Amino acid sequence: MAANDRAGAAPARKAAAESAGRSGGGADGVTLMRAALSAVAPGTALRDGLERIVRGNTGGLIVLGMDKTVESLCTGGFVLDVEFTATRLRELCKLDGALILDKDITKILRAGVQLVPDPTIPTEETGTRHRTADRVSRQVNFPVVSVSQSMRLIALYVEGQRRVLEDSAAILSRANQALATLERYKLRLDEVAGTLSALEIEDLVTVRDVTSVAQRLEMVRRIATEIAEYVVELGTDGRLLALQLDELIAGVEPERELVARDYVPEPTAKRSRTVAEALAELDGLPQNELIELTSVARALGYTGSPESLDSAVSPRGYRLLAKVPRLPNAVIERLVDHFGGLQKLLAASVDDLQAVEGVGEARARSVREGLSRLAESSILERYV
Repeated sequence: MAANDRAGAAPARKAAAESAGRSGGGADGVTLMRAALSAVAPGTALRDGLERIVRGNTGGLIVLGMDKTVESLCTGGFVLDVEFTATRLRELCKLDGALILDKDITKILRAGVQLVPDPTIPTEETGTRHRTADRVSRQVNFPVVSVSQSMRLIALYVEGQRRVLEDSAAILSRANQALATLERYKLRLDEVAGTLSALEIEDLVTVRDVTSVAQRLEMVRRIATEIAEYVVELGTDGRLLALQLDELIAGVEPERELVARDYVPEPTAKRSRTVAEALAELDGLPQNELIELTSVARALGYTGSPESLDSAVSPRGYRLLAKVPRLPNAVIERLVDHFGGLQKLLAASVDDLQAVEGVGEARARSVREGLSRLAESSILERYV
């Protein structure tokens, strides 16, 4: 069951990883912290062992990996190289020293060792065990876990970052609040996306309409990223949360790219921005700027002045064509290149569509009927 739970949480963890750079500490540091949190999450053998240490009130210092650098910091102790189990971890932490595990947490390599990190490495920790853990984590490329004997806390150190592991109930409470917020934001996103579709059919789209959808897409992604962090921390306790998250954000990432492909302005001599650059710019917007439509417009490649928000724009057609069933991406590309815009696609006959390479009569009729149905449903949703 545990393996299935981890697999179910994978899409959520992936969504979080794509926005890791916003969380601070750099993308690599955040990714390492996330991987370490996953290793000590509830349901893992390591977390079981750590909780046994807390209950036993002995404390512990554990390095989750071994290489030449780690070996150079070790003095004394015992070379074991035995299979890892939670009970062995608990018993060996009774020794006055640190434990060294392999990076896959399948073996206990050494026990009772004294770690001697570089004393010049700065640290704000005060206790001997925590100070050592912080310095070792900064000096090596592996996470370090410190279990406080007096305060009964489990702290995880990764490249200078410190995270105290919380009880699942407290994390779940915050995660459920974030999930409720995500549901509200997703509902609003669906509304503005539906309005945009109707305006596209009528050729009445403005920059304001496009930026409203791009803004909501980015907000949903950021809340999803926060929830995905909780999923990682919760381990097997977060399996239901992961399923809810995956259902809510399904299609958000493709929609974000399609909006950019439809509306990022064509490059000019003075201004040139690719779709990837526009998405990266959106991803990097601070929260206080994301709430401003002018900032979102600038990220997409528009001038960003308040007056420009009411400027008319026309979609290329990627977004609506992607909604036509069983239409390959290669054919979508050729249709957009051939017709140059959504309005010409909507006006095209079956014969006009057949003129495009790879579009036979059956596919031409499918595209024609698909676009007609989308047009009818979009208008009905808007005005009924």
